[in-house]
Amino acid sequence: MAKRELPPKKAIEARRHGIGEWFGHSFVRLTADQRRSFALESAKKRPALECPFRASCLRFDPRAVPGKGTNCTKAGGVCSLREYRKIRIGHHVTVEATGSLRTTCPYRFLQGGAIFQWIGHEILGHPSPLVVREIEFLEARGATTAEAKEVGYIDNVLVHPTRHPIHWCALEIQAVYFSGASMGPEFEALRDDRSALPFPVADRHPDYRSSGPKRLMPQLQIKVPALRRWGKKMSVLVDEDFFSSLGEMDDVPDLSNCDIAWFAVRYDESAGDAVLKPGFRRFTTLERAVEGLTGGRPVSLERFEETIGRRLLRQYPAQATSLSLGR
Repeated sequence: MAKRELPPKKAIEARRHGIGEWFGHSFVRLTADQRRSFALESAKKRPALECPFRASCLRFDPRAVPGKGTNCTKAGGVCSLREYRKIRIGHHVTVEATGSLRTTCPYRFLQGGAIFQWIGHEILGHPSPLVVREIEFLEARGATTAEAKEVGYIDNVLVHPTRHPIHWCALEIQAVYFSGASMGPEFEALRDDRSALPFPVADRHPDYRSSGPKRLMPQLQIKVPALRRWGKKMSVLVDEDFFSSLGEMDDVPDLSNCDIAWFAVRYDESAGDAVLKPGFRRFTTLERAVEGLTGGRPVSLERFEETIGRRLLRQYPAQATSLSLGR
């Protein structure tokens, strides 16, 4: 009697976001011993590990690096997230990195000073601009000039090194926040995990809604109108995934007609640890940028009032009938 073949086992797939880069190193390239060492370091208030991105930027221009020194200053040391996929077929489990790196630490963008060279060349016409950090922009209302308390800053101002009078542009840098489980349980699990590539233990995801409309958009709405009156440009630096999360924005053809110059970077992992590379730049007005950050343009008045009518019919049928909304 022929042996009956069993049906193939069904693959069970799961996807979660986990550590993309940790203390400046690609998570997928770390050994179990390195992961354990980083997990122990992540519990310290002041990790004694150098941030390679701050260090490489220091070689470009020491004044472009925030704070003092080049050690990591981010709690937990996570530079970026990425998506991982786990496939289980019976007792066999494989884990692989499937997504691109999503920048969660703004200092990740400092690698080699490439962003300052790129933006300096595009906006100021010089690849080695002077970098001035955290310039006070807003003053608290009611404060006298002598006791004015600054409550708002521009992240960086890039200045042409030789032109007179000074030629400059503003630069805001925006990483992405994440929502969901904290990284604490992840660090604890990684102390003892000896697998080739651990799968994240909890659910989390990049939160572009918080990072864009809730954080970046108010900054632009406050700062860009003043810069526009001064005849100055606002540059905004994000990674390509952040930019792709935005709604459609109409471009303007030339720098002279824009309010905001968007610069989106990418990461090249072909030779090992990821290397930041210039991606693309886009010129937009403030109004188009706000539409992109909010995810679209306002609907027409007719469509908006049709929606009101449908809601009234459902929630207040008697009153809606008297308003002729049901006819």
